[in-house]
Amino acid sequence: QVQLVESGGGLVQAGGSLRLSCAASGQSFAGYSMGWFRQAPGKERDFVAVISWSGKRTEYADIVKGRFTISRDNAKNTVYLQMNNLKPEDTAVYYCAASFLSVVISASGYKSWGQGTQVTVSS
Repeated sequence: QVQLVESGGGLVQAGGSLRLSCAASGQSFAGYSMGWFRQAPGKERDFVAVISWSGKRTEYADIVKGRFTISRDNAKNTVYLQMNNLKPEDTAVYYCAASFLSVVISASGYKSWGQGTQVTVSS
């Protein structure tokens, strides 16, 4: 089973940018689709973005389209989430996850999860 560790979270002002990273270890990374989810206090874990193992296909939640970009470097076993024009409502713990399935937006389709990284956007 692949192990995932997120990094890159922090405090940023509205309109700012952050880039999250998710490093994988323990198993071959290239065969997994990789997703990002987020969970705000008192809310459910929501889908943010997903990328296929080849990197050729991506999907985004409507609320982040045009602002967030998911990418991956299979040689470095790392997936990224570039977040631009951040808004206070983007504040949440962000999780990366790995799935054997093709591009999937449901959390139930993911096999492995990281511990999360906090993103806080101030107004």
